[in-house]
Amino acid sequence: MYSELKPSESSILISHDQEWVIQISRALEEGLQDIDEGVPVSIFSVPKTLLSFKPEAYIPQLVALGPYHHHRLELLEMERYKLTSAMRLQKNLKEIKFRDLVNQIAESDSCIRACYHRFLEFDQQTLSWMLSIDASLLLEYLQTYSTKMEDSLMRITSKMAHLIDHTHRKTTHHAVLRDIIMLENQIPLFLLREVHSFYPCEDHDEVLATMLIGFCKHLSPIECINEQHFKEECFTKSHLLELLYCMVAPKLQLVADNSEQEKPKEDKKIGCFQSILKSLCYINLAPLRLLIKIFNSKAVKLLVTLPFIIISYLCKLKNKSDITNLISSAEAVAEDAQGASNETKDESPLVEEIEIPSVTQLHKNGVKFRPSKGGLGTINFDKCSGTFYLPVIHLDGNSEVVLRNLVAYEACVAPDVMVFTRYTELMNGIIDTEEDVKILREAGIILNRLKSDEEVAMLWNGMTKSVRVTKVPILDKAIEAANASYSGCWRNKMTGFKKYIFGSWPCLTFLAANILILLSTLQTACSMYNCSKLLAAL
Repeated sequence: MYSELKPSESSILISHDQEWVIQISRALEEGLQDIDEGVPVSIFSVPKTLLSFKPEAYIPQLVALGPYHHHRLELLEMERYKLTSAMRLQKNLKEIKFRDLVNQIAESDSCIRACYHRFLEFDQQTLSWMLSIDASLLLEYLQTYSTKMEDSLMRITSKMAHLIDHTHRKTTHHAVLRDIIMLENQIPLFLLREVHSFYPCEDHDEVLATMLIGFCKHLSPIECINEQHFKEECFTKSHLLELLYCMVAPKLQLVADNSEQEKPKEDKKIGCFQSILKSLCYINLAPLRLLIKIFNSKAVKLLVTLPFIIISYLCKLKNKSDITNLISSAEAVAEDAQGASNETKDESPLVEEIEIPSVTQLHKNGVKFRPSKGGLGTINFDKCSGTFYLPVIHLDGNSEVVLRNLVAYEACVAPDVMVFTRYTELMNGIIDTEEDVKILREAGIILNRLKSDEEVAMLWNGMTKSVRVTKVPILDKAIEAANASYSGCWRNKMTGFKKYIFGSWPCLTFLAANILILLSTLQTACSMYNCSKLLAAL
């Protein structure tokens, strides 16, 4: 194999092979001595089902942090800014050198690798230098979110002012912010804590915790109530995205819902009746497709028309056009039915939404919307007052990236209760148009910093991809109560009746096709046998 290659190419292949052997042997040797100290995987690749829908929301666009996107050419421009941050840190280290920091990071190499879901092809020195420099830039960026200005680590230079902005108003600053919170762009918090310990300040953990909580608080779409609790526990989290997730998604236990057993028998009968009606509405159009094939076949047309030709000859009928009309009418009805079926398929949504009326529909039905005091655990529907309580959510230009990466992280860690994903499904279900957004905005539930209500509607309607079906008892209870309140109105009952009985094109077209064919057959038979005379004789 190597003899066919040029000397330079052969040497490159050999060096790559040798490097691979060195890495594998080192990994095996270190694995025998250190079992990663039980460090769980926390930095994942975004699931393909989510990544394929809107990749720019998950893939860094300006800055790469960590090993996953380190070699991307379009992100190399930021390397000089990273180097600037590292040099500024070097100046403040005084007695020690930056290399000493890198060597200390290298001692945690096995723990660092254990945090990442992918296999990291970088050797120990490369990975240590990479993460040390990336952490320097990240810490310089995070200092702008400290609640106390005296906690700032270093003054921002004019060269970095367009990237790191204390006012948080500049476009590039927000572009970096979006990249920092992406799932594939995370750096382990214990590593960030270790690098921060080299900075010249007192009470390192207090300062860093203030920066981390300030960053997450600024970025969080839902207001965090118990800020002090998370400040005390922030270093128990794996990375920034996990910290943000824990602040917005409460820990809920998966409790079996026994509400079905408490329903009266009458409700069960109604539910059974409705399920039967649903089944009848979704009749397969296979018979209609078969009719089209039958009537398009010349051989079958001949077989069908031949008996009528013989009968008409025997009965000495002069008008034979009725037979042709029967065939053509049956063929036309079948084609119309098939066309109606295709239109129904085209109008159906690509992704199934949660079954709940929109905000506008609920509002017209008398439902009131009120902001709840708390996070996702406070979502509730009060049946007595007909009030839907939803947490206040802040939406701006960064929100879509934040929401999507929170959903991606939740999908990867797969908790028993995927509360945040279910919340996005709920908002996607109740928001269809800008009118829905307007009602929620006027109610104080949505604080919109985007250009228009239409953009907010597009944001929620775009979040239709979910890794798996999610069930969250506390949210599902509110959804069921809202549906019950809406369907309890007489007007909505009639709408539901139309939906289940007359709103299904497959059911209607199948019945209409058979009725018209039957009538056409009777008309042809009567024209042949003179039904009027037969009826008069009776």
